[in-house]
Amino acid sequence: MHAWLCEDPSGVDALTWKELPTPQPEAGEVLIEIKAASLNFPDLLIVQNKYQIKPPLPFMPGSEYAGVVQAVGEGVSHLQVGQRVACLSGTGGFATHTIAPAALCMPLPAGFSYVDAAAFIMIYATSHHALVDRAQLKAGETVLVLGAAGGVGTSAIQIAKAMGARVIAAASTDEKCALCRSIGADATINYSNENLREALKALTNGKGPDVIYDPVGGELAEPAFRSIAWRGRYLVVGFASGAIPSLPLNLTLLKGASIVGVFWGGFAKQEPEASASAMAELAKWYAQGKIKPVIDRTMPMDQLKAAYAHMGSRGVKGKLVMVN
Repeated sequence: MHAWLCEDPSGVDALTWKELPTPQPEAGEVLIEIKAASLNFPDLLIVQNKYQIKPPLPFMPGSEYAGVVQAVGEGVSHLQVGQRVACLSGTGGFATHTIAPAALCMPLPAGFSYVDAAAFIMIYATSHHALVDRAQLKAGETVLVLGAAGGVGTSAIQIAKAMGARVIAAASTDEKCALCRSIGADATINYSNENLREALKALTNGKGPDVIYDPVGGELAEPAFRSIAWRGRYLVVGFASGAIPSLPLNLTLLKGASIVGVFWGGFAKQEPEASASAMAELAKWYAQGKIKPVIDRTMPMDQLKAAYAHMGSRGVKGKLVMVN
């Protein structure tokens, strides 16, 4: 097998593409031949030693992938050799083969492509947990999605629309705004050349959005929160801008609003049955055509460094997927 190894978590340049012996699964594990693996923002942080999870060195980055089960370890009964699966295990995906915990593998129904499956779990599970569970979004409410053309942003647009909400998508270019409209956004704001607060006031008749989905953080957080509707819910999803904002807490009082943390990984560990139920609903929505990952492009697995560079340019619309 071949794999990208992180032996020195100083950044992407330190990654090396190496030939390694193909391992065999131990109890509770499976060996997967990887067909596709998606690139997510945590995959950049983890090789820079900036992510909350710090795996022992050396490790293979690549949090999310899909492929075919090649071997099963002792005690694994729900998966068989030859079965198509997707997995979000945090590491191991940027390779030709990997060992994965069987409990984290999602069997793929017929018609679920490897590329879509590799780009599915992290963004849709995050957005489902955020909008359905944490925000308790109701049909007819208005959702503002920041960073709306990215992976989690596009998934949030689709899920909010599937729930009957009105979606205002905010992105940094006209091209990204057009993409958001093409997947269901009712209105868009280009925050590079529009005033976010003024645009929101105009689009909501002064009321403001009921739910704000924020995977970006940084300088947009405060003007967005100042625009929130009465009893609004501000979803803290991530900090893709790199800057963790500080919000004046008096705004929560004045707006009767809530700041709500969204950490799907913790939710999946603490409430596995609820998480499994959410994934079942998402798989059903995919089969019904209500949601489908937006794929920016696919690239060969050995071009991972070029893929990281493309992601760092902020030019990605949807998800980048590496393929073997």
